[in-house]
Amino acid sequence: MGAIERYGYVFEPEFSVINRDGAIHVYKDGQFVEEIKFEFFGEFPEHNQIEELVNHYCAQMNKNGK
Repeated sequence: MGAIERYGYVFEPEFSVINRDGAIHVYKDGQFVEEIKFEFFGEFPEHNQIEELVNHYCAQMNKNGK
């Protein structure tokens, strides 16, 4: 799964199949902003789960005016 670009942010997901957890690294203008941690079930995280996390992050940024 590659990077997702939205609203000037770049979201780079990574995950551990062994630990069943992952993180989405958030960048803006090439600078690291924060890390969104998540857990998943099954062999790999669902693409929809990653999209939901990104959509939620973007909605919060729009709500806060950033």
